Amino acid sequence: MAENETALHRVLGDERRAEIVDALRAAGSLDARELGRRVWLHPNTVRFHLAQLRDAGLVTSSPAANGKRGRPRIVYALDGDAAHDRTEEHRLLATILAGALGEVADGGARAESAGRAWGRYLVQGPPPFAPHGAERAREEVTALLARQGFQPETEDGGLVMHRCPFRELAETEPHIVCAAHRGLIAGALEELGGALELAELQIFPRPDVCIARLRRAR
Repeated sequence: MAENETALHRVLGDERRAEIVDALRAAGSLDARELGRRVWLHPNTVRFHLAQLRDAGLVTSSPAANGKRGRPRIVYALDGDAAHDRTEEHRLLATILAGALGEVADGGARAESAGRAWGRYLVQGPPPFAPHGAERAREEVTALLARQGFQPETEDGGLVMHRCPFRELAETEPHIVCAAHRGLIAGALEELGGALELAELQIFPRPDVCIARLRRAR
């Protein structure tokens, strides 16, 4: 592998930087504050990652023309090949793996178990003897889902997801894809101290929307 390609993979190996790239790809250009809102990171943290992406040649920055006096707002955009969408490449792999699991009798259970393990891994649990409360757990899981591209928001105590990163695959292999997502949420809640648990994952009760119903842990 060429040296510059290795460096590119190293930079994008950080989940948060990959999410920033995805947000810029979708929006075109954004400032650090709006990027932070979309990927659930503090603007200063976003600026740190943007510096890494800029050094790797993936991102450019420029002052926004707003016609006002004073210090201009800095906006960021993808540069060159970074704007290439690799979603199709990932979707092919996901389709192959989901199809393989779908052929196994306990494929759904395996998918949920794997999702649960990754849910525990992708959040940071509370320190000993200081478990997170229900509200903090809800915030952490919402942030996790936002980082994974689900565009979540809270509604009546549940989490409404306005986007499924694998929508087409979820329609053809729901017993695999949705089981993995169910495990992801459940595992994250367990790792966050168990104040909340997943009561139900409603699959497309409204067009293009899934809802995770949460409840106090029993």
